[in-house]
Amino acid sequence: MYHRTRHVADNPVRRDADRTRTRLHAAFASACVLAAVCGVMVGRAVWHDGSRAAETTAGHRHTVTATTTAGTAYIAAPRPASPPLTVAPATWHYPGDRAHTRIVPVPAGTRTGDTVQVWVDDRGDSATAPPTTADVAVEAVGYGTGVLSGIVLAAGALVFIRLKIVDARSAQAWEREWAEIEPLWSGRLRPGQGAGDG
Repeated sequence: MYHRTRHVADNPVRRDADRTRTRLHAAFASACVLAAVCGVMVGRAVWHDGSRAAETTAGHRHTVTATTTAGTAYIAAPRPASPPLTVAPATWHYPGDRAHTRIVPVPAGTRTGDTVQVWVDDRGDSATAPPTTADVAVEAVGYGTGVLSGIVLAAGALVFIRLKIVDARSAQAWEREWAEIEPLWSGRLRPGQGAGDG
């Protein structure tokens, strides 16, 4: 048993290129594990930071009842793939009796004089809704996946390029060795070799 396992690495059929390929595949596997760890760490960090930021933002966001003062219109959504937003001018009072009038998002079909719920900040100005748990989760998963994908793609590209170089050098080495061995194996004379040459 010892004799068989002792010389596995000394297999004469196993070439340096084969050993290099094995090392490169092992390096890529290690990079994938590292990418997964980094992705999880970044995702967790974004989750914790995003959750704290969402809690802070939620403490300074309030919903008030506003009354629309004109008909609705459509504007482009912030994200290219999203449908247009329905908006209308509306007025509300916050804090206290301080009046505000702004164009705000409203449900489709809202008419003049309808009441709508509007998110405002501590000064009463219109504001976006605080991020939800789902928003924070999507952001964390996005960052984590981005880091994982970036490391895997970079490592894969480096390994791919290195394997191409190894394959090219291996092919050249095979051609050189075959040029030396093939005449002896086939009995064909090499260029410049006479019949009496050894």
